[in-house]
Amino acid sequence: MMKPAPQKIAADETKNLEPQSSRDQAALLVIEDDEKISEAISEYFTRVGYTVKTAGDGLAGVQAALQDRPDVIVLDLMLPKMDGLAVCREVREKAPYIPILMLTAKDDVVDKVLGLELGADDYITKPFSLRELEARIKSVLRRVRNSARTEGTEDEAPIVRGKLRIDPAKREVTVGDRHVELTPKEFELLRLFATNPGRVFPRKYLLEKIWDYSYEGYDRTIDSHINRLRAKIEDNPEDPSMVLTVWGIGYKFSDEV
Repeated sequence: MMKPAPQKIAADETKNLEPQSSRDQAALLVIEDDEKISEAISEYFTRVGYTVKTAGDGLAGVQAALQDRPDVIVLDLMLPKMDGLAVCREVREKAPYIPILMLTAKDDVVDKVLGLELGADDYITKPFSLRELEARIKSVLRRVRNSARTEGTEDEAPIVRGKLRIDPAKREVTVGDRHVELTPKEFELLRLFATNPGRVFPRKYLLEKIWDYSYEGYDRTIDSHINRLRAKIEDNPEDPSMVLTVWGIGYKFSDEV
């Protein structure tokens, strides 16, 4: 597929910026093959207090993500050598807790849904404002950090449902003796379900609670995450005993476990 002509981001927003010394210095990895866009993002975020590394293709991006383990990744959808969806999939498998914000030149909901299905935490469509990108990144980081603070306090007891054990302090999940690697969204979904056994959660509520989205057309994102979660925790994902479907509404965690 031919990559569209480079799109401009909003005019020079790097002028008159002051570093914010109060900001925890976050490490940002930008995986983008358009040099002008990559340089603009790098300059802007360096000046407001981030440490920034860049990669110009998908393979280099995966290598940098797994080697450096940044605090957040900005990932272009269309990349040489390995496209953004493949990069997202690879990073999610090997480093599931790194937040990913996907850049796309497409305004088609299908591409956004695909990115979210594969584990992207957010997306932004080109052309975009650097300040809008900063706001999105801050929002993603805030959700991750707030989740760690509120859901991972040292005095919070593990959640045990049958052979499933969720340790919020360590953000670890085990099924029997088996350790389960979950993405941030999968962990949040499972913790929400297991904390409220028997309660039915509509898809719309889950989108707003876990993703901060309320748009129509994203229901498939929930279904894809549930399917992957079941594949990781259920003995038989085709006949689940923990995360159950409530037809026409959403999902619930079994109150019989």
